[in-house]
Formats: sequence, structure tokens, C-alpha cells
Amino acid sequence: MSTLNIALVGNPNCGKTALFNQLTGSRQKVANYAGVTVERKEGTFTAPSGRTVHVLDLPGTYSLDALGADEIITRDACLGQIEGVAVPDVIVCVADATNLRLHLRFVLEIRRLGRPMVLALNMMDAARKRGIEIDTAALERELGLPVIETVAVTSEGTKALITQIDRATPSAPPINAVDIDHNETRRILSATVVMPTRTAKTDDALDRFLLNPWLGIPLLLFIMFLVFQAVFTWAAPAMDAIEASLAWLGGIATQPLADGLLKSFIADALFGGLGSVLVFLPQIIILFFFILILEESGYLPRASFLLDRVMGAAGLTGRSFIPLLSSHACAIPGIMATRSIPDLRERMTTILISPLMTCSARIPVYTLLIGAFLPNTQVFGVLSFQGLVLFGMYLIGILSGLIVSWVISISRREKREYPLLMELPSYRFPNLKSLALGLWERAMIFIRRITGIIFAVNTLLWVLVTFPGKPDGATGPDIDYSIAGRIGHFIQPAFDAIGFNWQICVALIPGLAAREVAVSALGTVYSVAGSDDEIASQLGGLISSQWSLATALSLMAWYVFAPQCLSTLAVIKRETNGWTYVAITAGYLFTLAYVAAFATYQITLGLTS
Repeated sequence: MSTLNIALVGNPNCGKTALFNQLTGSRQKVANYAGVTVERKEGTFTAPSGRTVHVLDLPGTYSLDALGADEIITRDACLGQIEGVAVPDVIVCVADATNLRLHLRFVLEIRRLGRPMVLALNMMDAARKRGIEIDTAALERELGLPVIETVAVTSEGTKALITQIDRATPSAPPINAVDIDHNETRRILSATVVMPTRTAKTDDALDRFLLNPWLGIPLLLFIMFLVFQAVFTWAAPAMDAIEASLAWLGGIATQPLADGLLKSFIADALFGGLGSVLVFLPQIIILFFFILILEESGYLPRASFLLDRVMGAAGLTGRSFIPLLSSHACAIPGIMATRSIPDLRERMTTILISPLMTCSARIPVYTLLIGAFLPNTQVFGVLSFQGLVLFGMYLIGILSGLIVSWVISISRREKREYPLLMELPSYRFPNLKSLALGLWERAMIFIRRITGIIFAVNTLLWVLVTFPGKPDGATGPDIDYSIAGRIGHFIQPAFDAIGFNWQICVALIPGLAAREVAVSALGTVYSVAGSDDEIASQLGGLISSQWSLATALSLMAWYVFAPQCLSTLAVIKRETNGWTYVAITAGYLFTLAYVAAFATYQITLGLTS
């Protein structure tokens, strides 16, 4: 029996991905379309007749008049113009039944392609609760194609669609020569849909509060504050468990080996490099857990709407909010999320400023320096001074990103080409199955994208700190005689003006692979042995006795800006298909890092002398 190829299309927030997850379950995979950075999601299921159905989940779009990379892929896949992608036998257009006025125009665009097509009216349960009456038989007659009611979050809600797909392939609908405009949409709606006299009371009541110009933004900031608190509080046990597990595995792997290069490589380059990446996976998952809940509940589009005016002052739109929010976990998924931004200039600007958001990899460095040099006093009797300083580092990163974006926007002197036009979906409870699949997908993407390069760079750095080795009779630390140590002494004069000693310069070298490596690198330089926690606790007292406050604050300022993450630069190259933006990003961030560290060091010296 032949395989049936179907393509799912629809506007953003129509429940298309939930439908895809319900149909395919775990039988799905994510790859990239050849030559572009847009992800390709596909899966399979077996129909009641025994036929295998191959499902392609195309990126959400509001129109086939393609603007962004995602929309171009959707258009070309529907037209069968992508090499290596089968022409869909049936296009399943998913529309939100609670907002058919917006979605119907896109349905008419898809119908004009003249391909066999089925309309899936999704969220029919929510539509009925809101008092919306849809005459599906009349809608079928108007459109000339099968119309199926679905509820994507339940298995029962997709049975009718599966039955329809399993039948003979529907004939192509007639191509209507009538222009696709709002008049045509209104005519069909008036003939097939009866709307309630009032919109849902719950949505209205929540929007009056959440979208209030005076209350909305403070509430959003409070929500984000709680999210970040949860990220660091909830993740700690899982991060400790990962560290302990890797240490245990590393001990088992190295126990039978004699001291030497092989044992050092396995312990330091393999388990050390892998652990420096995986230890932050719980924070990534927890942050995306909240992001997915906010997205599926219908709140995240409203947050973008709320911040559109604020971000507009910096030359951005509310579309940049979600990528920048994701960058607080890690710039890599944040940069990947810019694919949804149709304006190329806004997308490139968002990519350029994403590394300025305070990612989780900076936390070990900030925690070490704040704990070693700043007093743990109480402010107003309830707030920790150290905690406020850490929160201030987040604000500095956000304000720096907005300032850089503003400078880019005034240098172009061009008006925004695509003002923010977006749907505000109905509020709803997140579906646990979709939430779990979404978290699994993002975790796998994170691991696949960065573990390769981190391992390769850590291997290179292991060579630099290991060879040529300490000469016979030498009494200094091993690091002094390594290639990395010699590099540190060589470049240290260039960092005198910002207060960095040669040990910090050496730590910057492995810190290029990932910012969080800096703590263990400093421990190696100062010949401090033990676990990461022990390194941090011993280092705190050691550096506080050897560094000045000016040096510590200078290093913190450096880490606000410096692109100490080769994985991020690698993803920028992947997303922009070239080295130009990699060079621009690295160049301006290193420049800002040096200027900020210089100003911080010199001002602090002046104030404390």
C-alpha cells in the first residue's frame, strides 16, 4: 500500500503543532531543509486501513506572500518546489475555529493553489464554549472542500480527520478568481458562522488587566522575575545531580588508568568538556518550560504586543521579545528563534544583540566574583545586596542590547518595514503532551548543536594547557610551562589597563569555548584542586586576597559584553550563512568589553584610592 504524504499548514497559534504531535506522537524527527536554517519537522502514523501517512509540519505563516525564511519554506513546500521534499498529496489547512475571521483569508490563499485540500477546524470545543456556531456543511459548500472539526489536544479530537485522510484523496477545489480580500472573507463568514453578541467574558476580563497600559508591563516584569528565580532555584538539584553523575562516570572511566595523557584527556577534555555544557541543561529546560506555558496559554503574544512600543524606541518590534527572552537561558536557542522575524534587518539586529542577554553560563562567573568581593548585607531588611547586584547584571545586559539596537537603527535611518500585526489567541490551559514533546525537542536541539563544538574546543584547550609539560627540576605550577601559560604571559600587557593579571588572561583562553569554563580554568591556573563547588569556594578566598575590587568589577564588566562562547558564534554563522555577521558580532562585543572593563577599572581605582 502506497504512502500518503500530507502537509500541515496554518497561521501561528492555530494549534497546528499540537495536531502534528497528536497524529505522530514520538514517531517524528527534526532536521533542516537543505541549504537553509529552517527546521523540518516530519513524522508518520498508520491509518486504520494500514496505509502509512507521512506528515510534514510546515512553519506557521499568515500569508503565502513570503517575507521570512519560514514563510518561503511553507510556500515552496505547498507548491512542490523544494528539492528532496515530496509534493503533498493532500494539504491539511488548520484554522482556529475561535478566530475564523483571521484564519479564513489564509484558507482561501491555500485553496487557490489548486491542490487536494482538507480544512481542519481546530479548537472546536473552545469555539462552542464561547457560543460560536459554525455550519460546517455550509462552509464545505462555500469552499468546495472537506471541512473537519478537530480538537488537537485530545486523541478523540483527531479521529474524524484521520478517517477523512484515510479515504480516497479528495479532488482539488475549484480555483476562485475572486480576489482574496476582506469582503470575500466577510461574505463566507456571514453565510456560515454565527458569532455571539459578546466575546468570551474570561478573555475580556483578563485582557483588561493584562493589557492595561499601566499594569501590563509591571506585571510582565514581575512574571519574568519569578521565572528567572525559578530557573536558578529549581535547577540547582538537577545541576548537582548531573555534576555528580559525570564525576562518578569520570571516576569509573579513569580509575583503571595510570596517571598520564590518556587519563588526563578522558577526565579533563571528555568529561570536563561535556559536563561544562550539560550541567546547564536543567536551566534551559526550566526556562523553556515556562516559555512554552506562557506561549500555549496565549500570554506570550500579548507580552510581545505590550513591549512593541518600548522595543520600537530601539528600532525593534515585539517580535524580538521571544528570541531575546530565550537568550537569557542560552543565546543559541534565542538566535534560532529569530527565524520568525520577517524583517531581515530586524532579525539581524536581534541576532547581534542576543549575546548581550545574561545567559546562564555567566552565572558561575558572577557568583564567584560577587561572593568574593561584595558583602552579603541586607537591603531594607529583606533583600540581599548580592542578589540585587546579580539582578542588576541582568538589567545591564538588557539595557546594553537596547542601546546597541538603537544605535543600529539610527545609523540606518530607515522606517520599520513590517509593523507588528499579530493575533491575540484565546486563553487556554497548556496541553501536557505538547509541553513534554516541546521540551524534549528543545533539549535535543540544544545538546546536538553545542556538544560537538564544545568537545572539539576543549580537546584543543587541553592540548594547550598540557604541553609541552614541566621540565625536570622545575618548581612552578604546570600551567606556567604550558602553551596556554606562555600565551597568558605574552598577552597580559595588553590587559594591564583593565586590571587583568596573567592568570586571568590564561583563564580567558578556555573561556572562549564557554563562559562557565572560566571558574575551573582559574582553579587550574591557581593550582586549586577539587570539584567545581570546591574550586569556587577556595577561589573566592584566594582571589579576594590577591585581586583588587577594581579588577573583580572589571572582569564582571568584561563578561557582560565579551563573546566568550564559540558555540554562539558558530550558530550565528549557521543562521546567517556566512562569516560576515560572526566578525561583526565578535568585533563589536570585544570592543565594548574592553571599553567597559577599562572604564570600570579606572573609575573604581579612582574611587577607592
